Amino acid sequence: MKDSVQVASGVEDLFGTLDENLKLLEKSFHVSTSLRNETLEIEGAEADVKRVERLVRDYADFVESGARLEPAEIHSFLRILAEDPGASFRGLAEAGRPRTLGKKSVSPKSMNQRRYVDAIQRHDMVFGIGPSGTGKTYLAVAMAVDALLTKEVSRIILARPAVEAGERLGFLPGTLQEKVNPYLRPLYDALYDVLDPDRVERYVEKNIIEIAPIAFMRGRTLNDAFVILDEAQNTTSEQMKMFLTRLGFNSKAVITGDITQIDLPNARKSGLLEAMEVVGRVEGISFVYFNERDVVRHSLVQQIIRAYEEYDQLRGTNGNPRNGSKEPIESLEVKSGGDRL
Repeated sequence: MKDSVQVASGVEDLFGTLDENLKLLEKSFHVSTSLRNETLEIEGAEADVKRVERLVRDYADFVESGARLEPAEIHSFLRILAEDPGASFRGLAEAGRPRTLGKKSVSPKSMNQRRYVDAIQRHDMVFGIGPSGTGKTYLAVAMAVDALLTKEVSRIILARPAVEAGERLGFLPGTLQEKVNPYLRPLYDALYDVLDPDRVERYVEKNIIEIAPIAFMRGRTLNDAFVILDEAQNTTSEQMKMFLTRLGFNSKAVITGDITQIDLPNARKSGLLEAMEVVGRVEGISFVYFNERDVVRHSLVQQIIRAYEEYDQLRGTNGNPRNGSKEPIESLEVKSGGDRL
């Protein structure tokens, strides 16, 4: 089927720089397009052509109402619209309007990211599971900062298993905090991106923001807090059970992980994999699963993730981790007074 849509003034923004969004439309909806004399010609299966035509007219109505979107927002919304036929530019703009968090404006960039943000708002415990680069940790940290700044909670607690990803780092010098800081750096990076570094440091000094290995959570009850467990695939069963039972009153917990990158020794089952089986049907807990289409890093990252998934399937691993002889740092001896983490 072939159809034409008259292009209204302002709609050219929809097509993007060097028509990159038109290329995205063609790939997502399996159509071919050409722009001639302010007329967009669309060719493909009838249902696909009708969807693209409806999308272009929807954007035209949105622009005529005086609304404007940034190029990055348009690109993100097109990706969502390709996955959700019921969505619209206006609906996405109202539901996914960027949040101003300190110095940063944050908005979901895919349908699963939108579901993730909605789940965090509605539920007290959310699991975000998927590959690297899909925004699991970043969005969780952004939502935590939002909750702190709006006084929904009085503190943020960020935890991470201190596990080596395939490297044997051996003895580490320095104080206890200096020993674990390299493992917690990704959490600091996310914080520094949404808050000024000076503000982060003040909050850390006052224990309003606490960043620590998961082992430090034992024996605590976390009230009035937004708690994030990052890299949860590297927790043991005992650590995961301990973390999930720390949640106190007026608190939220977000657990993020990538079950294809487990760095525990072969004999130990991932606490995240076990939790998916044990608490998967518990009412009040939400699970959001990401895939390579949600990756917001370089476009090559999506292809790399897909290539590894296909490789795992060919080997018959069904997405299970390629474990090596890695060892949690908690079991390693460290210098400085013979402390053990």
